[in-house]
Amino acid sequence: MPNLDLHKYEKIMEIRNMRLGDIDEIIALQSSCFPGMVPWKRDQLESHLAIFPEGQFVAEYDGKVIGSCSSLIINFDEYDDRHTWDDVTDGGYITNHNPDGYNLYGIEVMVHPEFRRMKIGQRLYDSRKELVAHLNLKSIIIGGRIPNYHKHADELLPREYVKEVQLHKIYDPVLSFQL
Repeated sequence: MPNLDLHKYEKIMEIRNMRLGDIDEIIALQSSCFPGMVPWKRDQLESHLAIFPEGQFVAEYDGKVIGSCSSLIINFDEYDDRHTWDDVTDGGYITNHNPDGYNLYGIEVMVHPEFRRMKIGQRLYDSRKELVAHLNLKSIIIGGRIPNYHKHADELLPREYVKEVQLHKIYDPVLSFQL
């Protein structure tokens, strides 16, 4: 009986930096993760790669992108506590990225619904932690969208919605994971 190398049949999951060739898959992934939300535009993701490629990660499994996260560096002190996602990302283009800043700001994380609860999001966050250590930054700050808020906007203020998610009374695909 011949010796079989079973390892060559294993599918590999890898966390790596995003590439230009990943953009179409990331846009499709965002539509799967957050239906009803406007996905990234190609030129926004191209801007991320041009400005701060080290801060953009994907999870790839069997040659397909199944997760992604985007980040930039800022001085968080320059933003007030009511800043918006558009403020901190310069409309999603991260042209306000400050390579001399102190804080890595995570602006997006997503994992394909079929691959959730497999610690892929945690591995993406771990990549951010490694980047923070490598760049000797002060901290990671995460901002997230609350994509299911629109379903409750008539009866809850955003802070009330967050509290309900914290109490596990409402599930939100971004906030539930971050908490």
